[in-house]
Amino acid sequence: MRPEYDPRDDPPWAMQLVVRAEKADPPGHRAVCEAAATAVVRLLTDPRAAEPGGEWHGAVLEWESRRIRKVTRRARGVRWPEAGALPGVTVEHADAQVRAFPPGPVADVPPALAKLQVAGLDLADEGAGPPPAPPYAVIAINPDVTMTTGKAAAQCGHAAQLLLRGGKRKDVAAWVDGGARVHLATDVPWKRCVKEAAVAVRDGGFTEVPPGTMTAIAWIVRK
Repeated sequence: MRPEYDPRDDPPWAMQLVVRAEKADPPGHRAVCEAAATAVVRLLTDPRAAEPGGEWHGAVLEWESRRIRKVTRRARGVRWPEAGALPGVTVEHADAQVRAFPPGPVADVPPALAKLQVAGLDLADEGAGPPPAPPYAVIAINPDVTMTTGKAAAQCGHAAQLLLRGGKRKDVAAWVDGGARVHLATDVPWKRCVKEAAVAVRDGGFTEVPPGTMTAIAWIVRK
């Protein structure tokens, strides 16, 4: 199925996420997904994005008036410091490093990012670790949907963004103040948790899954 045309997407905008994935010692799937989600929130709450007059504020408003696309890219070797020289926010978590960049038109991606590979980032699942100390966000991926690490990282970023914008104010404030930590859960009862989750992501269908697929859900744990 093709994604439905939405006039808000003309022209399309996206947030670029870059994962450091060295060939000899790549990060784990879960760590990348968790780091990507945290990076999105930290960028959106950075004063440069959150405060009127901030250098990223207008771009974020423009992007959020459209569907919130995210593109996950892979960098290794010299490409990683090249990407790091551009404005953005980097999160280091476990063995993962992910940098989020201010959103912009997909047709006008900076050359240092445009040259980075988009498709094919699929990393080994290193197994679930213990959740961090509260407050943190739980993100669960639909167990009936198969996605690469790059796609899953983007969906986790969507879930974290929706939680930031639509979660209970006190819960969100505590979560952000605590560093916007994220725990990717795969052992939860999906159908029950969908009903209880604060937010749910339905994919636009541009890559890997059909339009409207529920890919991820999220909620905040404060205690």
